[in-house]
Amino acid sequence: MNLPRLFLSSLVTFATLSAARAAAFDWPEWRGPARDGVSKETGLMKQWPADGPKKLWSYSAAGMGYSGFAVAAGKLYTMGTRDDGEILLCLDAASGKELWTAKLGPILKNGWGDGPRGTPTVDGARVYALGGDGTLVCADAASGKEIWRRTMKEMGGKTPGWGYTESVLVHDGKVLCTPGGEQGAVAALDQATGKTLWQSKDFTDGAQYASMVPATIHGRAQYIQLTMENFVGLNAKDGSLIWKQAFPGRTAVIPTPIVRGNRVYVAAGYGVGCMQVEIGPGDQPKVVFENKVMKNHHGGVILVGDHLYGYSDGPGWVCQDWKTGEQVWAEKKALGKGAIAYADGMLYCLAENDGTLVLIEASPKGWSEKGRFKLDPQSEIRNPQGRIWTHPVVSQGRLYLRDQDIIHAYAVK
Repeated sequence: MNLPRLFLSSLVTFATLSAARAAAFDWPEWRGPARDGVSKETGLMKQWPADGPKKLWSYSAAGMGYSGFAVAAGKLYTMGTRDDGEILLCLDAASGKELWTAKLGPILKNGWGDGPRGTPTVDGARVYALGGDGTLVCADAASGKEIWRRTMKEMGGKTPGWGYTESVLVHDGKVLCTPGGEQGAVAALDQATGKTLWQSKDFTDGAQYASMVPATIHGRAQYIQLTMENFVGLNAKDGSLIWKQAFPGRTAVIPTPIVRGNRVYVAAGYGVGCMQVEIGPGDQPKVVFENKVMKNHHGGVILVGDHLYGYSDGPGWVCQDWKTGEQVWAEKKALGKGAIAYADGMLYCLAENDGTLVLIEASPKGWSEKGRFKLDPQSEIRNPQGRIWTHPVVSQGRLYLRDQDIIHAYAVK
């Protein structure tokens, strides 16, 4: 008499565990669930066939832009252009079928390529997207119906030279964004309504191109952001400044900060290099190292174990020691400059010039290649000065790549 009930209970438990496991391998925002570029997914291919992994589908109506991917609950979200405006786009992640689009703002015009730059952020039933001109829209994740919208301009922001590229952070009921300017560089908005909760009035740098990360240092919740002049820790409750470290950039400062414990690491291109600080007692930052080992432009830096990986202008693909900042190895001949992703012990390195994707081991022992292929077809609408700048994403056993209007999905499990 109890067997059917026991069987049903087991089915419910299995379904719950399966759903939890699936959600754990979602990629709901920029650089994944922890904003660190590290996937927890396992069981992926450690060696590719000669012609690369099997292509599952291609979609060719994303329009212009360099927007990345958020993958959640079986859907893929990105941004692009259509007609005379920027759009938030939702596809079925398994098939590439278009499900819906939602209007953002006017198309950002830029000499290196028009269109949006950031990545949407999915939080449960809502998705948040910041367009290139600074229009921020909250939409229903299932239908695309608009819930609210704000602009960076109304918060005192001025569009930076290459447009707003930030991928907004959704955390603890707040949407965090960086309009920049005298009203407060960083703003916290109510997640449900878009109402301004606070702006960082004692931190007023202009907006640059980095995205924020949340952190808890010495028991205090804070948001870490990087600008052209500084990187800072802001109190999560009211936006007040907890600590600030000078980090003068040149031309553009783009990579996302990396936090482990009470240490914060930042990098920038244009010859600037990298810095790590330790936030000590009394919230005083102390420089652990500062050097030019990692001059990362915008391809991203990823921390795996005690080593950092990314492309550094000059030496090429670099492995850097997290604790000391010393270069462990560098490889320039195997692959040109590009963006990086990590999953299941492997690094996915994408060359911006020709769309070659290389799979290597994430190892301090050196560059150990396990397969490569070239993105095909490639976009015909890309600006001549533009490159393949959208970062690779691995989620639910699929690798997603984009070149402007064309999105590809490959099986890597």
